Amino acid sequence: MTIYVGNLSFQASDEDVREVFGEYGDIQRVSLPVDRETGRMRGFAFVELADEASEDKAISELDGAEWLGRQLRVSKARPREANRSTASAGRSFATGDSFSRAGF
Repeated sequence: MTIYVGNLSFQASDEDVREVFGEYGDIQRVSLPVDRETGRMRGFAFVELADEASEDKAISELDGAEWLGRQLRVSKARPREANRSTASAGRSFATGDSFSRAGF
């Protein structure tokens, strides 16, 4: 299972997250997504601990806790949704639809 950590301070580092979640068990992975265009943190993280009981305890104790001036949202991570461009790639168009390539 993976833990989602939302409303994370933009100043939080990988080490900071490891320090907090390390109190609940052995950390397998920490991911702090970065915006592709700006290079800034996106304000959330994913954490995996060694066992589910440790993850459940971390979720119950840290959800709603204030850390680095922000109230954390901590929950089980949901599976990633399909990308919109991928989802529409297989879409078919009705006969008679026309598309102009003008301007390309």
